[in-house]
Amino acid sequence: MERTTLDLWVGVFVVAGIAALVVLALKVGNLSTYNVSESYQLQAHFTNVGGLKPTASVRSAGVLVGRVTSIVLDTNSYEARVTMSIDKRYQFPKDTFANILTSGLLGEQYIGLVPGGDDKMLQNGEEFKKTQSAVVLEDLIGKFLYNSSSSKN
Repeated sequence: MERTTLDLWVGVFVVAGIAALVVLALKVGNLSTYNVSESYQLQAHFTNVGGLKPTASVRSAGVLVGRVTSIVLDTNSYEARVTMSIDKRYQFPKDTFANILTSGLLGEQYIGLVPGGDDKMLQNGEEFKKTQSAVVLEDLIGKFLYNSSSSKN
């Protein structure tokens, strides 16, 4: 083989490797599955958001229905206020639960919505009244160790 042909094949494999890394990064970041269409904003307050990040997915029954757009500390209640952008195709009752859940081996956190039975739907800018904060592994271990040591005494 000539030197230029060998260099060409090395270049092709390098480009293919970089493309594979980009695809992998998009899959891990879960950024390739949500297209931005018409949406509305909903908010929720949590006492602890754990490792939840902006651009985290919002899912209902395993279906991607939106994305987290911002997470800020509400200085009045000292809770985290999470703003979500929900696709207009999906409407949720006013008594919907918003839970912070963990998925997969990498531990990606997302918001899981569990619809209630109310006839009235949440509108743009409204807030989920029922929320469940993230489960922090360190807190669980601490409670387990405290309970096991107190049961010995």
